[in-house]
Amino acid sequence: MPTKQLPAASREFLQIVAQASFINPFSDEYAVQQRRIANCDASVTEEEQVRLMVARWNDHLHALSEADVTNLKQVAGEDRELLQYAFLYEIYHRFLPSFDQLIADQMAAGERSVVVPFASKALALFRRRGFEVAEARRYFAIFYQVRRAYYFIDRGLIGRSPCMRQLRLHLWNNVFTHNIRRYERHLWNRMEDFSTMLLGETGTGKGAAAAAIGRSGFIPFDEKRDCFAESFTRGFVPLNLSQFPETLIESELFGHKKGAFTGAVEDHEGVFARCSPHGAIFLDEIGDATIPVQIKLLQVLQERTFSPVGSHEKKRFRGRVIAATNRPLDQLRATGQFRDDFYYRLCSDVITVPPLRQRIAEDSRELDDLVTHLVLRLTGETSSEAASMVQDALDSGLGRNYPWPGNVRELEQAVRRILLTKHYAGDHKAVAPDLRSQLVAGVEHGTLDADAVLSGYCQLLYERHGTYEEVARRTKLDRRTVKAYLERRAKVVERS
Repeated sequence: MPTKQLPAASREFLQIVAQASFINPFSDEYAVQQRRIANCDASVTEEEQVRLMVARWNDHLHALSEADVTNLKQVAGEDRELLQYAFLYEIYHRFLPSFDQLIADQMAAGERSVVVPFASKALALFRRRGFEVAEARRYFAIFYQVRRAYYFIDRGLIGRSPCMRQLRLHLWNNVFTHNIRRYERHLWNRMEDFSTMLLGETGTGKGAAAAAIGRSGFIPFDEKRDCFAESFTRGFVPLNLSQFPETLIESELFGHKKGAFTGAVEDHEGVFARCSPHGAIFLDEIGDATIPVQIKLLQVLQERTFSPVGSHEKKRFRGRVIAATNRPLDQLRATGQFRDDFYYRLCSDVITVPPLRQRIAEDSRELDDLVTHLVLRLTGETSSEAASMVQDALDSGLGRNYPWPGNVRELEQAVRRILLTKHYAGDHKAVAPDLRSQLVAGVEHGTLDADAVLSGYCQLLYERHGTYEEVARRTKLDRRTVKAYLERRAKVVERS
């Protein structure tokens, strides 16, 4: 029976640790809580902050040992809950470098699940702290999931602009919900029911966002084999629907049996069959899917079963579905090109990936950060000289107001071209007239009527946020009025 109580001196510290354990790591609140644990201010470097956090935790762990409170079963009630979160915090941070190395090893190994050399030590510590065997395995798997999610969101979607910070925060919530405590208790093995729609222009990074979600699913730990049930590299299966003619889409999605149609000389597995129960299928360019394809996909999402072409065998699909498009879904739905019932099956969460011009407008240092990152990725080393050369070429060839119509994808090719030729003149054929500049000039010269101002403003908001509803919320107009203004703006562009 529980007989101990937490030392009074440690209770406040453990409460801070417990609060920090459930905060989104990409939020401003998380940084504040981490500084509270370290007992320092914002001027302290991240490396020093980590050292202070570890030192303070060790001090309180010593105090718990002095009070002979080192096991969950020794305490009850609120003390037990505080101690549980504190022990989870301890174990996670103790093995953080090991998890990072495991991610790197697994990426190198590919689809073969690698042995986890530190698993026995971690699970033994869980048990010493009073966790049950099954509970320890589940928390160990969640720790691996948490670290993978942070790794892929943090490294795959860099940028200091507010819109990018918000994107990373949103992606984390997509994996763990806005309340990781509720996720850990109720949803960790039920996320297949939550589909995601990614919106954004071509080249903004929707694929990187989808990969971050798809590689961050919960994967159970197999203690007998001393490895996780499968490699996370198998967990993300992408398919670009615009790359295949309609006659082959069904085969790519659901597979086919030998002889199902002319040219089907052997059995073929589609993406739904290749996707693991712990991963996600990524359907890119979903806005290009025809109505018949949408109906078949809707049936899979509703029933969670599918049949290969030429077969009556029912197969089960248990992964998540992530879809993306660069086309305006509201307009596709309004014209009947995208079914409402299909949309409602995909929109458990809708995430807009911001264009590069918005990111740079919010923080001009964003472009410098991306150039430095791309130079590192392309050359394999950090080179301030090469990054400065690329940035100088961009400034002289484009200027700081270039709208980057191809977004990050265009920037990556621009860096490549500059490394080869030292020049990049931009893709001016793809640059639409600068609507923002037109509106400012029109207002200054008094050449715009109210309809032109409102339709232009609605268009700018729609390009940034991607839905009629968000434009309506920001302009305090109803959705129907917003739609009318956008249609009016489209006609003006067509005439010009």
